[in-house]
Amino acid sequence: MDFSKMSLNEVKEYANTLKASKHENIVAALLSDQRKSVQAFAHTLNRRAEKQRKEEARMMQMIEAERALFNGHMIKIAGIDEAGRGPLAGPVVASAVIMDYAQPIAGIDDSKKLSQKQREVRYDEIMRSAVAVGVGIVEHTVIDEINILNATKRAMNQAVGKLDVKPDVLLIDAVRLNLDIEQKSAHKADALYYSVAAASIIAKVTRDRLMTEYAQDYPMYGFESHKGYGTAQHIEAIMQYGPTPIHRLSFLDGILKGPDKQAKGNLSEAKARKYRRQY
Repeated sequence: MDFSKMSLNEVKEYANTLKASKHENIVAALLSDQRKSVQAFAHTLNRRAEKQRKEEARMMQMIEAERALFNGHMIKIAGIDEAGRGPLAGPVVASAVIMDYAQPIAGIDDSKKLSQKQREVRYDEIMRSAVAVGVGIVEHTVIDEINILNATKRAMNQAVGKLDVKPDVLLIDAVRLNLDIEQKSAHKADALYYSVAAASIIAKVTRDRLMTEYAQDYPMYGFESHKGYGTAQHIEAIMQYGPTPIHRLSFLDGILKGPDKQAKGNLSEAKARKYRRQY
């Protein structure tokens, strides 16, 4: 390709038709161009290619680490993770994902390390290419009844049960399930293993979308921004308006009690119990 006859914009347009991994194939030709602007763009492409190589290496490391747990056997590994153990409101959501190693997705990582936009993009890619995806949702009322750990396990059991393909093994972030399937549990598995990272993204995006919908029903609480976590804005709203029907009352004792808030807290809890009977 003779880039000397192309304008800088045409060079950029051509480069955009190539995958980032292929940019290095044209860098040498662009660097030999006499135009400084084209040479500068070549350096930009080189940096992009290097970033892509590092990302692919990181991703393959996660995949190989995952497979090494099971001696590298070609088995169906379901990564499992949850979102929403800590919030004061809303459900806990779990996901089980069996990934296709033949179609690795660049950028898969612990959902907490990704921006909202990055999570949304990866969510769509996972849903398109994964072997199977299952999601479990356990509501706030059940969390109050059986505690958050048991509710999390129930959501994970639901997620495994909704997989269209039965996994050979389960790889879980710091939890063990009462299922007759081989399991391995690892601390911070969502940051170490490919399938668990994918599950963390599915669970996080699913729950965030639910909380954004709740924000339309309860606009004073700001659920669209904090997703139910105990931010200053959220706690102030609880103190001012009382809990909504989606709040976890078992999580609110330290917020609603106090010498100057006791009466309001009792009233709010009574109203919330009334709401719970209605829904």
